[in-house]
Amino acid sequence: MTGDATARPSGADPPAEIRGLTLGPVQGGPPVLHDARLTVARGQVLGVVGRSGSGKSSLAYGLLGHVRPGLEVRSGTVRVAGLDPFDRADARRLRGRVVSFLGQDPASALNPALRIGTQIGEAVRLRSPARRAHEVRAQVEELLLSVRLPADRAFRRRLPRQVSGGQAQRVALALALAGRPALLVLDEPTSGLDTVLADRMRGLLAEVLSDGDRAALLVSHDPAWIASVAHEVVHLDGGRIAGAGKPDAPVPAPRSSAGFPTAGGPGPGGVPRTGSRGASRTGSGGESPTGSGVAPRTGSGGALSVRGLDAAHGRVSVLRGISLTVPAGSCTAVVGPSGSGKTTLARCLAGLHRPARGSVEWREDGAEGGHGAPVQLVAQDARGALNPRESVRAALMRPLGRRHCAPDAAREAARLLGLVSLDADVLARRPGELSGGQRQRVALARTLAAQPRVLVCDEITSALDRETASGILAVLDSLRRTLGVTVVLVTHDLTAAARHAERVVVLDAGRVAEAGPADRVLTAPGHPVTRALLTHADGAVRAVPDQRR
Repeated sequence: MTGDATARPSGADPPAEIRGLTLGPVQGGPPVLHDARLTVARGQVLGVVGRSGSGKSSLAYGLLGHVRPGLEVRSGTVRVAGLDPFDRADARRLRGRVVSFLGQDPASALNPALRIGTQIGEAVRLRSPARRAHEVRAQVEELLLSVRLPADRAFRRRLPRQVSGGQAQRVALALALAGRPALLVLDEPTSGLDTVLADRMRGLLAEVLSDGDRAALLVSHDPAWIASVAHEVVHLDGGRIAGAGKPDAPVPAPRSSAGFPTAGGPGPGGVPRTGSRGASRTGSGGESPTGSGVAPRTGSGGALSVRGLDAAHGRVSVLRGISLTVPAGSCTAVVGPSGSGKTTLARCLAGLHRPARGSVEWREDGAEGGHGAPVQLVAQDARGALNPRESVRAALMRPLGRRHCAPDAAREAARLLGLVSLDADVLARRPGELSGGQRQRVALARTLAAQPRVLVCDEITSALDRETASGILAVLDSLRRTLGVTVVLVTHDLTAAARHAERVVVLDAGRVAEAGPADRVLTAPGHPVTRALLTHADGAVRAVPDQRR
């Protein structure tokens, strides 16, 4: 068998079939995917929906012959183009040539040390007949243009860290398309993008999926998008296929992907107004009528203060003159286009990125002593933040053991899990045995073990379904009530910002484009980038002020 041999589905065979696939933990326990059965027909887009932890990603990875660490195949078969992706020789023939994958994290698909043109060129050489330099370069340019990216030499020579999140995701899509695969596996490919870029990415993918000879399996938490592009939808619940059929209600297709304006460019159209904004968020009694009923505890007079903050990655300036104040006990949302500097700001606040100039200072008058690091970061990727080989108990006991004896630390670990609405039986499990929402709660509990006064939450709900994400945000509201912690919520979800934050800060190109009370910024925006984000957001954002009255 030659290394560049490819397999293509025959005219009669479907591109992919799964029969009775069951996956479960290696050390025993209930399966995470049970007796899954489905067929992806030629030219069909099969949508997969379900809550976080229902087994969607495990099902998608099965078409690639991949099983997450800690899991094993217990029974069943998978066939792609008649080959077994779990067989090493068949997998070499299939991956990239017949089946390609695009996930929610472009960083996992791109080599940070290789230039963009080099990476796509290597994929072209491995997955196509092109061998000569001019043939490879022509295909690289064609792929970049097909995903609405520049194809000039300057762009091809950029490293992944030198492009925005939306550009990185489109580079990853170009890599996935390099072998002209017959089957695309898409796992939440827009979840980490701002509303403008996510909308345009959906439009671009709709064009890619309209190819009548290509099949696709699309995993998404966005039912409207699934309904607009899928021919059939499979519903997963608790690792089982609970139902399958046509999309419930067709919705208009995403907006055209043409253009892809740079971050900060105005969006198409203005922002519809919804009447008067109602009363101010903070009444005479000092309470804020948020959707969750949280009253920010600002009586101490403290605040997280940022003054004149500049930050860079190497020689590339990322933040320029950032100044903001977050009152103690309150929640401030930081929003903005992908690549605007939100994550760099979050890391600066937590002391994980050294600023070029400026200051970050926490002061709280009358605060009790004995607290650990005042500012702690809760990262977006809970799976990457937790050691897959150690139990939840071990993850919590490490920071707690520095201040408590073993029995007290064990009791404190159980208490922390209760604060994030988890039962103590989770302590014996490993991260791979938890759902996405459970992992995020464990990561939050471990952060609380350091006794922070400020939680900086960086896109902690972006990979979760709406119900699970709402549960995580409700936990943050509860922590503000019970512990008085201050929250900085970095998010692309403008509805979450509207419902849970008193103030909103909008970043654009490393600067504060707009800041103020959430009701004003999200209903009467004064900056083009805010209007663009709202134009492409869920319409529920603009209904929130009415719900608060």
